[in-house]
Amino acid sequence: MANCKNCGAPLPPRSHICGYCHTPNDIDLKGIHKHTVEEPESERICPRCNKPLQTIDLQLDGKFLIEKCPDCFGLFFDPGEVEALLDKSVSNVFDINHEQMKNIRNLPRHDDYPVRYIKCPVCGKLMNRINFGSRSGVVVDKCKQDGVWLDGGELKKLMEWIKAGGQLMHHKSRMEQERLELEKEKRKLREKAGLTGGGSVLGPTPAYDGRGFHTVTDVPDLLGLVTRFVSKIGF
Repeated sequence: MANCKNCGAPLPPRSHICGYCHTPNDIDLKGIHKHTVEEPESERICPRCNKPLQTIDLQLDGKFLIEKCPDCFGLFFDPGEVEALLDKSVSNVFDINHEQMKNIRNLPRHDDYPVRYIKCPVCGKLMNRINFGSRSGVVVDKCKQDGVWLDGGELKKLMEWIKAGGQLMHHKSRMEQERLELEKEKRKLREKAGLTGGGSVLGPTPAYDGRGFHTVTDVPDLLGLVTRFVSKIGF
């Protein structure tokens, strides 16, 4: 259990705000990543506090810039940055701990903020609320164009999910989904070609005219030809 950086009291399990001195605590980056403030204020606005965000450098294999709110400690990532940060922060995970995954999914959400749609710090449009990865239990706010917003405490929960094998489960789920979609496309092609039920439909007949094979789309009716031939010879 984390303790308040100001008074040392244990933080509530469902909040990053101290219940005694009411000080917000940065439980996501503290002890996980050192960072430096690149720009005290940026043009991007915190969707929770409505204040300018700070641009910080996490210094992962060189510069790794994200935005952070100095008041609520929410984090904003450009597209692909959350995944990159998780990949760089958690490694050597080869197994899925299903019991731990279940515990993480069953953790109650933080009560610091009401469940509502919030605006993108970049474009100002309402973001979508989506479950990150495959059943991680962490519902993040995502702008299709500009990036992902994580409230205080959500990054730490995502890292615990990764350590429990969440990323492995996510990849397996994606591979299974791609396999099912491929099978679906194959069935559509078979149905379009008339091959369902074991039958077959011949396509246009190729014919040789001395210069090469060409497709003949108007093939004479074989039964009609036989009938006309029999009538001519008097049978």
